[in-house]
Amino acid sequence: MRKVFFSFHFGRDAWRAGQVRNSGRFTGDDSGFIDKAEWEKVKLKGKAHICNWIDEQMKGTSVTVVLIGAETSTREYVEYEIKKSFAKGNGVIGIYIHNVKNQYGQTDYKGKNPFENIYYEYQGRRVYLSEIYKTYDWVCDNGRENMSKWIEEAAQRASR
Repeated sequence: MRKVFFSFHFGRDAWRAGQVRNSGRFTGDDSGFIDKAEWEKVKLKGKAHICNWIDEQMKGTSVTVVLIGAETSTREYVEYEIKKSFAKGNGVIGIYIHNVKNQYGQTDYKGKNPFENIYYEYQGRRVYLSEIYKTYDWVCDNGRENMSKWIEEAAQRASR
């Protein structure tokens, strides 16, 4: 079983992220999930503490799943988590969750792919992470049935 880190916009998408996590198809470590009270305590200690907390949560993970909601691509710590995942060689995938209903039965608008914001230099050109990391839609691509497969494929692509 793989240890997976989940990255998402906590304030806006925690409910949707919980629906993905509790889908009945994903088991194992809950890295990346924290309840609101705990997250508020972590945030109060400042940016360095948040980054240290993220680093600790990512230890031992082989795959990072970025749950992409309406505003995920603008979140500072999501970007940090993606860059950290890239640097440590994790397999990475993005899963759009805007079609997942929230606690009020509402869906959201589709946000920008956060992998389009981050690049590295390779042979004199910018290579955006959107060129190397696959994305899926939880609802349209039947994430409930396919997420385990997506995670395994990402790990294999990263030789993890």
